[in-house]
Amino acid sequence: MVKKSAAVLIGSLFLSFGVNAFLVPYQLLDGGMIGLALILHYFWDIQAGLSMIFLSAPLFIYAWFKKRTYFYNSLHGLLVSSLLIDWLSPLRYWFDLSLPLSAILGGLFIGAGIGIMLRHETSTGGTDLLAQMIAAVVKLNVGVVIFIVDGFVVLLGYRIVGIESFLYSCLVICLVGLTTSWMVRDT
Repeated sequence: MVKKSAAVLIGSLFLSFGVNAFLVPYQLLDGGMIGLALILHYFWDIQAGLSMIFLSAPLFIYAWFKKRTYFYNSLHGLLVSSLLIDWLSPLRYWFDLSLPLSAILGGLFIGAGIGIMLRHETSTGGTDLLAQMIAAVVKLNVGVVIFIVDGFVVLLGYRIVGIESFLYSCLVICLVGLTTSWMVRDT
């Protein structure tokens, strides 16, 4: 339990740092619930962490009734990462990096955060939770499933963030997927 709690905290810190320090300053997107929450943040200025909780609610309700272990293994990851994303939002003003470097570092930090949590059988819930369920059924690496879902979300946000941020967001999700896959490769 201590290892899992530490993984949630450390993974959430990596993820929150990646989102706030590198993605938000350039209106870059990640995929999944984080990406959907960022779309809401960029369009309506809604807190991203709070949006993640509300957007993830239907999947958590499903997990409660159908896959309760996924529910228990992801609820604390969702709550901690959502809270840290909102608490660490001032990080968006701390760095002045180029757009390409921000996309690379954001993808690596977010992928590492998700990977740390998935290695300890926990996640941020949302589409990570959905990806875990799909990966268990179709026997694909969970990072590959997350990558596919992320691609759909970034495509959805294209009209809000514009072409340049869209293209760099594609780089972000590639790096998130590769980093996550690398970190969970032996689990």
